[in-house]
Amino acid sequence: MRREASILHLDLDAFFAAVEQRDKPSLRGRPVVVGGVGGRGVVATASYEARAYGARSAMSTAEARRRCPAGTAFLGGRFSAYRRTSDVVMGLLRELSPLVEPASLDEAYVDLAVSAPDHPGHDLSVEGVTAIGHRLKEAIAEATGGVTGSVGIGSSKLMAKIGSDLDKPDGLVVVPPGGELAVLHPLPVTRLGGVGPATAERLHQIGVRTVGDLAARSLSDLVSLAGRAHGSGLYALARAEDDRPVVADREAKSVSQEETFERDLTDVGVLNREIDAMAGRVAARLRDSALSGRTVTLKLRRYDFTTLTRSQTLAQPTDDARAISDIARRLLTAAGTQGGLRLLGVGVSGLSPYAQGDLFAEDDAPQLDDVPAADGSPAPEEPVEPVTAEARWWPGQDVRHDDLGAGWVWGRGLGRVTVRFEGPLTQPGPVRTLRSDDPALHPAEPPDWRVSEPA
Repeated sequence: MRREASILHLDLDAFFAAVEQRDKPSLRGRPVVVGGVGGRGVVATASYEARAYGARSAMSTAEARRRCPAGTAFLGGRFSAYRRTSDVVMGLLRELSPLVEPASLDEAYVDLAVSAPDHPGHDLSVEGVTAIGHRLKEAIAEATGGVTGSVGIGSSKLMAKIGSDLDKPDGLVVVPPGGELAVLHPLPVTRLGGVGPATAERLHQIGVRTVGDLAARSLSDLVSLAGRAHGSGLYALARAEDDRPVVADREAKSVSQEETFERDLTDVGVLNREIDAMAGRVAARLRDSALSGRTVTLKLRRYDFTTLTRSQTLAQPTDDARAISDIARRLLTAAGTQGGLRLLGVGVSGLSPYAQGDLFAEDDAPQLDDVPAADGSPAPEEPVEPVTAEARWWPGQDVRHDDLGAGWVWGRGLGRVTVRFEGPLTQPGPVRTLRSDDPALHPAEPPDWRVSEPA
């Protein structure tokens, strides 16, 4: 830990949904869910209005549809729009310090102890960093057209991230030096980054539910429970001991998840379920970081502590949980479970930025008449001759009509596409239903929230 609260963590609030609400004025103040829109789709981000009904990240889209009311907008993702907004925010952070470590499109750490070349040294008193946080939040809202962020500032990355999560959305929490344990210990143990569902369950079984409970446990207890590396890490975090530096523009080489079991496992069904869960978490981290990867790796540690890895490289990069899981399952079958497995891990490497078409890709793409309007209402009921051009359109997509101007796809079905013509600087616009092969309708780049749309 540092002697000053000099590490800042920014977490943009419901980022994908916030960008959609900014660019689509008819959705402001309404529940919005962004992610896969087909039968096996997964929620990437839910607006706070949708979260009030129980929708959340990593939930199946089908479950989110059941929970949210009529009129909720279910949209596919627009990565280029999110990237453009993220770039603006990251530029603002680099005006504070050259040491900015992006963790994903909507999240980053900043080392305030190092000033930007054209910026004087920061006042690192509690009052000084509080003022920095307020100025940053105001600058972000102005530069992004109203997207908000929550800021935490503390003496370590751990405490900065904890702080940004304490008062969401649009919050600012400074954890003063010396006050770390008072903030940390009452929190649920799941707030620590190293505590996933399996580890949390094991901790709950021994009566550890808060970080304070964890801090009361001895190092030997935690090593016995979680292994030497993980147990030692939990022991340190429970005491707010975190010396990780802010690393500028860290480039991830792989994304992985692994789990150590309390007993050696041989049951292939149980192991496959573990693979499915880990593949889901890896895929979510890939999407959060705007990455996809070509090589899937399975790591195994056997009962005798021998460790081996098996991998397969794909022709095209992926961020799809089902594809990752299917490959990892096949690798497990080939490696075998003889004698039992003590550890299992799933990873993806050979990383590259998303292609636009990769975002929220699904292996069960809906048929032409399967995709409802963004608000969940059925596609137009009057039959028209089906046309394959319909497959080009998906809810939320940016489009432009030669006569009607810029808008976005509200829904498609039965050879039609329904478009709402509006933009970030307009009033809520009219809805028009067109033939999906209308030659005047074209896919478009995301609108610029800083520039009025041409007539």
